[in-house]
Amino acid sequence: MKPLVIIPARGGSKGVPGKNIKKLNGQPLINYTIEAARSVFSDSQICVSTDSVEIKNTVEETGLKVPFIRPIELATDSAGTYGALLHAIEFYEKSGFHPDTIILLQPTSPFRTSSHIEEACQLFDSECDMVVSVKETKANPYYVLKEENEEGWLEKSKPGSFTRRQDCPKVYEVNGAIYIMHNHILKEKPIGQFQKVRKYLMDEYASLDIDTKLDWQMAEYVLNSDENYC
Repeated sequence: MKPLVIIPARGGSKGVPGKNIKKLNGQPLINYTIEAARSVFSDSQICVSTDSVEIKNTVEETGLKVPFIRPIELATDSAGTYGALLHAIEFYEKSGFHPDTIILLQPTSPFRTSSHIEEACQLFDSECDMVVSVKETKANPYYVLKEENEEGWLEKSKPGSFTRRQDCPKVYEVNGAIYIMHNHILKEKPIGQFQKVRKYLMDEYASLDIDTKLDWQMAEYVLNSDENYC
């Protein structure tokens, strides 16, 4: 494996303003992901892609160099992550580094550790398009999820005659923590179009993804609690 680890960190955030460098339990949120990545990969294999000079400066305080400032058109609310990934890949390939594997680590998963990354990498091979981290969802479409039909009535999102949630087929929710992909496949199509996707299962604690103020408060509570959530 010749990996390029990409950590995308936009300056704009509506749910939690400035969250990527907002201090969580005393250190910038993005630092949790940087530390996990550095425990597995060398700095030359890690790319923080950001449009923000403030984020760049915060990251470089850790000793990790940020190689570029992402173009503004790739950092809007509607831009998505795909363009940022392709931009980073192109930058490194023009610089002479040609990765065969792209590892996407979003900075909003502070409880994803180096062990999770290593275990996910062990599942990745030539047979799959991608390994993606997931958690078992509580919102099972066979049981609790409903859709509104043409008459305006709620009906099960996925048909089934189950009377207990425990009897329903297991359904997995992508938790946003780890994506491992073949570079050549990513260049052909975005992540949502991948066909051969293998799961890496994480627990609810490790899967916490910070998107809202409530998520942030939950993370702070966990970090300052005497309870063992691992």
